[in-house]
Amino acid sequence: MDAFIATAEKKVLVEIVKLSQKRGMKGNKGDWKQFLNIYDKKFGASLSDPGKRSNDVLTAYLKTFDKEDDLKVLAKVVQCHSNRQAVDQLLKTFPENESPEQSLVRSTLEHPQYPLDYSFPSHEQDWVVSKRGKKSKATISNGMVAVDCEMVLCEDGSEALVKVCVVDENLQVKLDELVNPRKKVADYRTEITGVSASDLDRVTCTLADIQKRLKKLLSGETILVGHSLCNDLQALKIDHARVIDTAYIFKYSDGPIFRKPSLNNLCKSVLGYEVRKPGSPHNCLDDACAAMKLVLAKIKREIGDIIPPVQEDVREVNMAKLLLHRIPITVPSEELHNAIPGNYTIEVKQPSVKAQGDKYSAFAIFKNPQEADQAYEKVQGNKEKDSSGRPQKLISFKHSKGVLTDLYVRKMAQDDSCAQVSSKRALEVEENSGVHKKQKTDQNIEEEMVADLSQCCDHLKEIERLKQEQQKVSEQCCDHLKEIEGLKQQLKNKEFEISTLNKIVSKYQGGKKKGK
Repeated sequence: MDAFIATAEKKVLVEIVKLSQKRGMKGNKGDWKQFLNIYDKKFGASLSDPGKRSNDVLTAYLKTFDKEDDLKVLAKVVQCHSNRQAVDQLLKTFPENESPEQSLVRSTLEHPQYPLDYSFPSHEQDWVVSKRGKKSKATISNGMVAVDCEMVLCEDGSEALVKVCVVDENLQVKLDELVNPRKKVADYRTEITGVSASDLDRVTCTLADIQKRLKKLLSGETILVGHSLCNDLQALKIDHARVIDTAYIFKYSDGPIFRKPSLNNLCKSVLGYEVRKPGSPHNCLDDACAAMKLVLAKIKREIGDIIPPVQEDVREVNMAKLLLHRIPITVPSEELHNAIPGNYTIEVKQPSVKAQGDKYSAFAIFKNPQEADQAYEKVQGNKEKDSSGRPQKLISFKHSKGVLTDLYVRKMAQDDSCAQVSSKRALEVEENSGVHKKQKTDQNIEEEMVADLSQCCDHLKEIERLKQEQQKVSEQCCDHLKEIEGLKQQLKNKEFEISTLNKIVSKYQGGKKKGK
């Protein structure tokens, strides 16, 4: 961090300081203005515009941050800048007449959320960074492979890779392996991953083995395809530049750019089939093939960028579920059947790698809404409502270790006394449920950071443009002033000539009078 700050351009430092102001961040010498009053006795906070301060002042301020959370934010901003620079350099290598594959890579790289989602700690020892070949623009590869991974939740709160599948453009399987996580697992998420502890008993394949095999597949600047691919790369600990993320190249017709369509909804809208039925576990191979099929359909120009919202009775589907959230990670998902009565399956909501914490969420999926409603009524707990007005209960139960555990059980639709949930809102619930408040806050902060960074970049570009225009105007003014000075000098010369001629004429007229 210190090395980056010491060598960063002024516009980058200014942007980081402005972001710290907006977020109300404070170092060990207070916020920006408080720091200036201490650091600069002459001007203090009277000169608070970061753009008018020297690199030394900006650097000194940024070095006052020592809290872990603040340093993480600054590191994220720094990584975003590094990513942005790397993307700019990569885009320069693209030929003028881009292939459809290269255009989709460009669309992914230029997505406003890319610098944030693909900010990897690739400097760490166990990471692999794929090297770009030294090919000319005319010979850049259009070859593609698609990847999908499954991860388990470990006791230390991290996620570890347990399965990976890779297919080529012909949907031929290039890699299909179980992976030994080499960590103590808190939850195998069998309902999602389809992997249990017994499946890994004799598995010796490690993350390092997978990295070596993938490195060969990605040689020659092969394009890597996936849905929310940043999560897979994070699990694989691989940093690869040429990617196509199907969560980026499609968007809903009625949603903001940050709302990413799920793979299942994309397949319904674009390919006309579901990747999986509700309650069914993920299938790595099916997901990798689906991502590749979506890209191939895009390349063949069978579809556009905009997709309509999935037309389905989302309310009916949701009402057949109960959401269990704020579940401690120390509670295995298998024991959630002890929390509420009834016949149902558990589907653990798999958070993104970034949204890790000490809690997780899961769906209890019943055969129909009536059974879900009956189970909810039988649950003993304190009745509450969430921020959207949906009924929920705070319940307690003992798991196998004899520890009393609290969690929330929530209905997926408002009761009859509340306003009906619109299809659009229900669809958002379907895609986003299971992420607890801290995770949502982190996501909002990340989106805000992206928006702030993009806005700052636009402002800086506008400032640079105005400075250039000002420079041109100044140069023109200088030219005009020089021209005016030249004309003044010419005028003086003319006046001198006229004065001399007047003297000559006066002298001549005087001599003429004397002669008379």
